[in-house]
Amino acid sequence: MRLATDADIPALRQLIEQSVRALSEGFYSAAQIESALRYVFGADTQLITDRTYYVIPAEAGALAAAGGWSRRATLYGGDQMKDAADPLLDPQTQPARIRAFFVHPSFARRGLARQLFERCARDALAAGFHSLELMATLPGEALYRALGFNELERLTTTLPDGTGLPVVRMGRPLPA
Repeated sequence: MRLATDADIPALRQLIEQSVRALSEGFYSAAQIESALRYVFGADTQLITDRTYYVIPAEAGALAAAGGWSRRATLYGGDQMKDAADPLLDPQTQPARIRAFFVHPSFARRGLARQLFERCARDALAAGFHSLELMATLPGEALYRALGFNELERLTTTLPDGTGLPVVRMGRPLPA
């Protein structure tokens, strides 16, 4: 595992497409998957700039997994979702965000997301945060429950083309 850099962005784009298309089957329709790839899922370069985004390399420049955390207000979505400043959170009163976890289908269910999460949780705790929050996709909900997250809210976000995307806002405390 290592910090992501701008040089990883092309490989991140490939990882995100492969992960979302393969691992979302059975949870979302083909139309929902394609709309989410267009409007929601993408690289978040602020996470890379903030040095809070990690990658696990595979071979030949490909990535096996990626994920990060944030001290900023954005709860989910890549650069294509942002249209304003992304203010910093107050670690004493607001939860850090767990963000943009993607695993290549060939590496699914091997503990890579758990490794990424453990690193992110340690980093957020070291930065003074007391809790974590995230927006889970339906395919990711079971992972986050296994990591100790609880459902805060179940909702459907409407994407710019009118497609509804069911998601689950989840949270959990960090150990003292």
